[in-house]
Amino acid sequence: MPPHIEGLIAAPFTAFNDDLSLNLDIIPAQAEFLHRNNVAGAFIAGTTGEGLSLTLTERMQLMDRWIAVRPEGMTIIAHVGHNCLADARALAQHAQSARLDAIGAIAPVFFKPSTVDDLVDWCAAVASAAPDLPFYYYHIPAMTGVNIPVAPFLLAAKDRIPNLAGAKFTHHDLADYSAALACDNNRFDVLFGRDEFLLAALALGAKAAIGSTYNFAAPLFNRLIDAFKRNDLASARSLQNRAIAIINAIDDSPCSSLPAAKSIMKMLGLDMGPVRPPLRNITPDQYAALEDRLETAAFSDYASK
Repeated sequence: MPPHIEGLIAAPFTAFNDDLSLNLDIIPAQAEFLHRNNVAGAFIAGTTGEGLSLTLTERMQLMDRWIAVRPEGMTIIAHVGHNCLADARALAQHAQSARLDAIGAIAPVFFKPSTVDDLVDWCAAVASAAPDLPFYYYHIPAMTGVNIPVAPFLLAAKDRIPNLAGAKFTHHDLADYSAALACDNNRFDVLFGRDEFLLAALALGAKAAIGSTYNFAAPLFNRLIDAFKRNDLASARSLQNRAIAIINAIDDSPCSSLPAAKSIMKMLGLDMGPVRPPLRNITPDQYAALEDRLETAAFSDYASK
């Protein structure tokens, strides 16, 4: 098994030019920005990265660029999930040839696996295309509609997927999260993916988390983790509540949360460009209103620099 991942892993936004073409030129600055703010890694082309709105070629280009420019010590994980198994395997193979650190994959979202065995079979087929890379099942039922609990999946998959490293757990079922952490004597990395519940996950034993807000509010969450490690629960709770206020300010945007969150990077000096349809871009009025809500939530006191 590879070394366990610890700390914050950002789910980076994918930058586009005004014509919606991929903007690879900003990635060096994006990677350095994360590194400067003590983010341990990047999970590219996932939900926040609009991965399923990208072509196979674009997803491979993202892998190549991120691995080429990553700061020393930064972990790069690529999301390789796809509705087409052959395409998911092609992405996994490319990640291995590009020497990324790990891969992750959602379940297919149109014809869905209905049992644990179905899900294990699918993940095994994807993971076997990159046998030298750790594989993480990406559990995000709000987006995929696949709500097979992670703990039973890990127990069923542990002897069938040799490179299984764990799961990216983006769900509010903390009982399943705790059970997943305990699987096979705490064998697996279960990377927590709900930023607004990070403190609860830490209390259950989380060592690493993947999230979109770590792009622009990593100092807040690193302070939260430090307070928890010092057993300063009052400070940790206060910081978690501050994070929730910032997340609520984003979620209140009429354009939906992803384009609103992406626009925050522009406020911090990294313009990631538009989102791809069917997402709607934030309007100037919505952007100004978001700035006001973030000011009320004291975002500038905790923002990445």
